[in-house]
Amino acid sequence: MTFCILLMTVGLALMLASEPLGHHAAGLFKIVASTGFIALGVAAGGLHSAYGLVMLAALGFSWWGDFFLISRNRNIFLMGMAAFFLAHLAYCAAFLVQGVAPAGAVIGGALALPVSLGVARYLKPHLGDMRVPVLAYMAVITLMVALAAGTVADLRSLELLAAALLFYASDFFVARDRFVRPGFVNRLVGLPLYYAAQAWFAWTIASTQ
Repeated sequence: MTFCILLMTVGLALMLASEPLGHHAAGLFKIVASTGFIALGVAAGGLHSAYGLVMLAALGFSWWGDFFLISRNRNIFLMGMAAFFLAHLAYCAAFLVQGVAPAGAVIGGALALPVSLGVARYLKPHLGDMRVPVLAYMAVITLMVALAAGTVADLRSLELLAAALLFYASDFFVARDRFVRPGFVNRLVGLPLYYAAQAWFAWTIASTQ
């Protein structure tokens, strides 16, 4: 597991450092870092439980999302969004495998929804013809956070909710970079949040064995 975390950390650091060389160079190290969280999921025992297998599927869809988002092409960006949409559905399925307390999910959703509506209002003037896919994506990530809160209520653990919230926060910076105000600061803040979230999700596999 130590090697997997090191792979992610080094890949992330090189990705950020290689920004001046262009997005293709940074993208190469991005794939290295993303391969690290899949390896961490396997090392944590992902092949030996239903929860682990579904979580590995979510991490796998995320890997493809990272791959597609290297490109600046609009259609490939949509493929990346679709991959992450499937990843969030897989995270939701993993939480359901663990067991979700309905009351916790409702409370989590009630708290997350106003934030999502505020973000949607912030992004809406900048989305153009991307409005529908972006809003659909926001709906599924909000559901993911709500179910993570329900899982926490059931398991008395904050790990899944913490990872879900980190992922949620990281996606705000992805959207800001793509649609509102592009800039390195979005990646400088968003990427560490994203990889911390994925590493934490992968790590939870070991704690549920």
